Amino acid sequence: MSIAPPGESHATHAVTNQPPPLEGLDLFSENRPLVEALEREGGSWAKAEAQMVGEIAGGDAIQWGFEANENPPRLKTHDRFGNRVDQVEFHPSWHKLMATSVGHAIHALPWRDAGEHQGAHVARTALSLTFSQVEAGHGCPITMTFASVPALRAQPEAAAVWEERLTSAQYDPRDLPADQKTGALCGMGMTEKQGGSDVRANATVARAVGGGGAGGEYELTGHKWFCSAPMCDLFLMLAKIDGEQLSCFAVPRWRPDGTRNAFHLQRLKDKLGNRSNASSEVELRAAYGQLIGEPGRGVPTIIEMVNHTRLDCVIGSAAGMRWAVSLATHHAAHRSAFGRLLIEQPLMANMLADLCVESEAATLSAMRLARAYDEAAADGPAALQAQRFKRIATAVMKYWVCKRNAPLAAEAVEVLGGNGYVEESGLPRLYREAPLNSIWEGSGNVMCLDVLRALAREEGALDAFLAELAITDGADPRLDAHVAGLRRELADPVDVELRARRLVEAMALALQGSLVVRHSPPAVAEAFLASRLAGGHGAVFGTLPRGLDLAAIVDRARPQLPS
Repeated sequence: MSIAPPGESHATHAVTNQPPPLEGLDLFSENRPLVEALEREGGSWAKAEAQMVGEIAGGDAIQWGFEANENPPRLKTHDRFGNRVDQVEFHPSWHKLMATSVGHAIHALPWRDAGEHQGAHVARTALSLTFSQVEAGHGCPITMTFASVPALRAQPEAAAVWEERLTSAQYDPRDLPADQKTGALCGMGMTEKQGGSDVRANATVARAVGGGGAGGEYELTGHKWFCSAPMCDLFLMLAKIDGEQLSCFAVPRWRPDGTRNAFHLQRLKDKLGNRSNASSEVELRAAYGQLIGEPGRGVPTIIEMVNHTRLDCVIGSAAGMRWAVSLATHHAAHRSAFGRLLIEQPLMANMLADLCVESEAATLSAMRLARAYDEAAADGPAALQAQRFKRIATAVMKYWVCKRNAPLAAEAVEVLGGNGYVEESGLPRLYREAPLNSIWEGSGNVMCLDVLRALAREEGALDAFLAELAITDGADPRLDAHVAGLRRELADPVDVELRARRLVEAMALALQGSLVVRHSPPAVAEAFLASRLAGGHGAVFGTLPRGLDLAAIVDRARPQLPS
């Protein structure tokens, strides 16, 4: 018997039939629905900036995302001498992600450029949707800082101190009083363990120091069950004055006299996903705070922040969908099985096209919402109409787009099979991340109840929503039929709370249907109408009906590596 020399017959590790790495590309320019929407919705002036962010996102940031999640933050409550420091230590890649987002003003663009450019919310949405594809966790402090500005403006003297710091394009992670830093970040503390979404059950109390009142100083004592990004410089928090008046306070990490505030981190949460970002429990022990707005008006004051963070929930979910679709279509275009590329096999093509349609509809939704935020900031009757539309449409799309992210991520994992279940693919992180935006800033039921509240209490909100749908009256009989059915549902007062999810889903599909009819190519629009509105769809993705141009849909969404 002959024995083959080493390195010949025993060689087993020839790597074949594997896709090339999806990196080294501009994630903005490869996202055709987003590129088109940036131009259409009023943010074309930011295209060069978006391409710059897209190149970073498709390049070094991919590795930063992996490293920041593989090396989660660590809590350091005391220094080596026993002094309370309440610090959170992050991996260097987290700081690179943060510096990139802050440097491109993703945390502040509408407040910095509102006077110079129209469409600043649209531009910011395009930047955020592009960069958060490859790492979602760092988006939490970026979002909260962005959303804090309109809430702080309820107290002009507080805004005068903090707005310039929070809109700075300099990322400064040093643990110092904010007046010694080149830029600052803002977080939020609403949730308490006994109340959850029911913030009126909060037990944190505020005691006036001096006269109190709007803009006055208070001491806050209590416990916050979820306080994400606790390394921020400022937090908007809810507490009760005299145990009754639920009010909003600006609570800094450092007191005005330069000493540490009594803002004590108890522990960091061990979360399903979002692991690069620190989420903590906080004890307030007579912590310094400044009242923002009038006593007892805490919810109306902080809701300005919440509405903007809900917009970012839609943006973040659309970003997660887009990256999942990119990874899935790229894999299928380079992987062969049973004698053909996966992308050429009918059942896989059905699956991929279905995911692509969902992703495009989510992107159109996010960008249309962003335009409404821009329009609402203007003057005149059009601004009032936009304000009413964004009030109800944000809640509708926050519910629906965030709900669709998790099943889409699960199917993208399955496209890659076992490879998709491995951390190196990046898909397990997307899958773990997907449920978060459905929970953050109001879970599904809370959002549906908020839509009912807007329908009942917000004058003109429903009319503004229906006016948006009326733009496409007569464009397609399936869309017309769906909108007619929606009107009947809206007019039926019986068991409306029981039916709330069904009602909000119908509203979301009507809006998305109207948007794809207006803005998507015929192949995408036909697939959406035939499946989502005309009943040609099963209970899972990959059940599109016959007769659709699946290849055109997938080709539109699939990223192309540079040659």
